[in-house]
Amino acid sequence: MKNHKFNPESLMMSHGYKPELSEGAIKCPIFQTSTFVFKTAEEGKAFFEIAYGLRKKDENEELGLIYSRINNPNLEILENRLCLWDKADDCAVFESGMSAISTVLLEFLKPGDLLVYSNPVYGGTDHFINHFLPSIGVHVLGVQPNQNAEVVKAMIEKSGKADKLAMIYMETPANPTNDLIDIESFSNLAKHFSTSERKVLTAVDNTYMGPLWQHPLEHGADLVLYSATKYIGGHSDLIAGAVLGNQEVMGRVKVLRTFLGNMISPNTAWLLLRSLETLKIRMDQQTKGAQEVAAYLNNHPKIESVNYLGLLPEDSEQYRIYKKQCSAPGAMITMNIKGGEKEAFQVLNNLKLVKLAVSLGGTESLAQHPNTMTHAGVDPEQKKLMNITSKMIRLSIGVEAAKDLIWDLSQALDKVTIEENEVAYS
Repeated sequence: MKNHKFNPESLMMSHGYKPELSEGAIKCPIFQTSTFVFKTAEEGKAFFEIAYGLRKKDENEELGLIYSRINNPNLEILENRLCLWDKADDCAVFESGMSAISTVLLEFLKPGDLLVYSNPVYGGTDHFINHFLPSIGVHVLGVQPNQNAEVVKAMIEKSGKADKLAMIYMETPANPTNDLIDIESFSNLAKHFSTSERKVLTAVDNTYMGPLWQHPLEHGADLVLYSATKYIGGHSDLIAGAVLGNQEVMGRVKVLRTFLGNMISPNTAWLLLRSLETLKIRMDQQTKGAQEVAAYLNNHPKIESVNYLGLLPEDSEQYRIYKKQCSAPGAMITMNIKGGEKEAFQVLNNLKLVKLAVSLGGTESLAQHPNTMTHAGVDPEQKKLMNITSKMIRLSIGVEAAKDLIWDLSQALDKVTIEENEVAYS
């Protein structure tokens, strides 16, 4: 028993928290304070040296509490617990998923650098990459899901900027199509273009799989990113983001976070600590329900196709990647209805239990129309390449009984009137 290794879900109630330091409270209190008292001036000096990156921490030295923009007990305990799921050295939590993404891209990219990124990505990420980064002189190269590492290698070499490659950014499974990227092969590609003076980093947005169903760091990624609003928060009552990785890269992320000031509040951290206690229970129920819903939709006469990891053909390359790096098919489904926008809207407007809203990963099931909602700002030609069409509906499956979700989808689909010669792109 002395050497027993607890599972992460067993440590979500206690790891990193000492009740004796908080009047014996079984749950971590909210540390609603802006600043912290130093015991001595020398202690304050030592804390700031580490916080500002003036020196590396000595062995067994911890960054002491300074100011809640830099660190706070709620943030630190949350970060420690999140590290358990991805087996990361360190974690930084942010006020939103986009804060996490933009901070990573700003820290590791400079004017003249090349960023290679997978398509599709979340609409906000797409806008930041294709509109903001070029405005500061960063070159971007988008690749499609059917382009493997060898094809992308040739694309990078052909670009004439191979020596400027700084990062490969992946979102897998992709939002909203569920396309998979082989993390290991693209991490190896980054190593190929790295030199002794310049390491090419790989970053993976793992929001769709949460910290439970896929662990990018185990497949060679340097950084894993989350919109913690989604499965980690899981109750649609907060906005947050997280980044995890090894000590070296996370030190840089945390220093920039200090000066951008985009860390989460103690209140949000406390809510996330609450959510982590039920993370596995929630996600287990969500993927179980999603598998039943996807199987039903896959056989519905008004559905043209269903994109779901649990339905991948076993002889496909996508299935090989899925079995290699995912432990479950997740809870995100996209269904392509026969017809177009009119038919898709008929479904959305007639749902009763499933709510019409963007976001995902919450306890309630949600449905939305990517083409006109989350990915409305993506270039129309790019959307065609990525198969984001007017007939697509994205579903995030919650914790409801699967039979109730199937009933709701069934009655909504019954109200659809499909016209012949419906244009796919409207």
